[in-house]
Amino acid sequence: MSNFYTDNENLKFHLEHPLMEKIVRLKEDNFAEKELYDFAPLDYEDAMDSYNKVLEIVGEIAGDTIAPNAESVDHEGPTLVNNAVQYARGTKENHDTLVKAGLVGMSLPRKYDGLNFPMVPYVMAAEIVSRADAGFANIWGLQDCAETIHEFASEELQAEFLPMFNQGATAAMDLTEPDAGSDLQSVQLKAHFDQIKGTWILNGVKRFITNGDADISLVLARSEAGTNDARGLSLYVYDRRSNCMSVRRIENKLGIKGSPTCELVFKDAPAKLVGDTKMGLIKYVMSLMNSARLGIGAQSSGIAEAAYREAVKYAIEREQFGKAIIKFPAVYELLTNMRVKIDAMRTLLYETARYVDVYKAYSLISKKRKLEPAERDEMKMYTRNADAFTPLLKLFSSEYCNQIAYDALQVHGGTGYMKDFPIERLSRDARITSIYEGTSQLQVVAAIRFVGNGTYLKMLQDFGKREVKAEFEYMKNVLAKMTDQYGKTVEKVQELNDSEYFDFHSRRLVEMAGNVLTGYLLLDDSNRNNKYSKSAEIFIRLGRSENVQKVSFINYTNPKDLSQYKY
Repeated sequence: MSNFYTDNENLKFHLEHPLMEKIVRLKEDNFAEKELYDFAPLDYEDAMDSYNKVLEIVGEIAGDTIAPNAESVDHEGPTLVNNAVQYARGTKENHDTLVKAGLVGMSLPRKYDGLNFPMVPYVMAAEIVSRADAGFANIWGLQDCAETIHEFASEELQAEFLPMFNQGATAAMDLTEPDAGSDLQSVQLKAHFDQIKGTWILNGVKRFITNGDADISLVLARSEAGTNDARGLSLYVYDRRSNCMSVRRIENKLGIKGSPTCELVFKDAPAKLVGDTKMGLIKYVMSLMNSARLGIGAQSSGIAEAAYREAVKYAIEREQFGKAIIKFPAVYELLTNMRVKIDAMRTLLYETARYVDVYKAYSLISKKRKLEPAERDEMKMYTRNADAFTPLLKLFSSEYCNQIAYDALQVHGGTGYMKDFPIERLSRDARITSIYEGTSQLQVVAAIRFVGNGTYLKMLQDFGKREVKAEFEYMKNVLAKMTDQYGKTVEKVQELNDSEYFDFHSRRLVEMAGNVLTGYLLLDDSNRNNKYSKSAEIFIRLGRSENVQKVSFINYTNPKDLSQYKY
């Protein structure tokens, strides 16, 4: 098969964004390690060359190994044998191949056997793997847990656990429980410190845990007796080698079937505290979840890319009424809108990743030295931008992924409903993206505060001040009008001072902001390369019509009539 990196020029376009030079210099601390490690980059160009070469390796493995295994993994799935999860044959081959290539722990520092890569190339690798097999991407992508250990755990814990990733250790986030899904502050798995054993002990049940039988697990547990909220929760590292956790079952899922989703029982399981007690959910899991949502953005882009390519291939090959179906407007409009949405979700993905890269780099630098005032201000700005963009990314990318998979199956017609074509699997895999790591509805809850406090409006106004090529001024003018419309609509909803009315329209307001922000990002892409101008134009046109529809609904909804929606 083809190389999943080199056959997609859009990836290299985003890798070469102008902000990358700043990101690389911050991440490499001005290339301070070039004398310590022979594989550390000498300068920016050397670093970019390294990213490209590694992504080519990821692309080759994705195309030659992971993608060919995807169908058999979907049929075979994982099994539970003697309280241990056994991966499908193809899953094990995928994992072993990536471990041998040194592609686990990509973003970790070199002293822990990582590659010290920024988030952008790491997220890009996640997108490539997801295009090959979204289920396997969950197993490989959970190396995100290493980032949390690196950011918040003690140096002793970092030295103990982080080198294990490069050696092939798998990871899991043990957060949800039978009675605590999205409401993580209701977690009841107990943790207490055993003075005699000198360690923390875990007891309780976790449910819907992706890759639950992992080597290293981050476990959210209630450490403070008598509490019932987030302030009583702490985060722990559990080592599977202690054999004090049992896998009750592997869930039988609709999609991503190669990824084992487990129910776990901890019984007097020893664990080690990450950071400080009481900060588990408030600080550490929130950071972990944001990283996971970035990963779902990459997974959504990968699935969408795969579905789109399957649809184009089928539409070219399938003939009806004497010509290929790709020649019919009803079909090529579907394909065009798929391409536009992929460009949109991808530009949102890598803009968010760049924001995360800058603030994470400054955070690590701050542990070595005091930041300058300008650096502190930059860190705050990029942190705020990442916080505001992350729920938008998760919302838009997962919803677009589902729409694209749905339309790609539609292009296949009845054939797509059969298991003979990959689109059937891709459609099932897509469905989970708008559910796990926070449903679309919860992303709106996370994003609405940036509507209420004016963050999104300020961002839109700042984007509107950027210069564009003369031939793109017409798109900038449309976006300026959409910004004005958005601002006035938010003001109108807020002036009623009715929280229920504001909440009722929250998704419409968030999506209005997202349509304009993404339009500006595509306009920026067009400025760098004219090939994106068509996607920008179509997206802006579609976004404008959607926003007009949302405004119309808001304008004709009487707050007094909301009772008709209550149940």
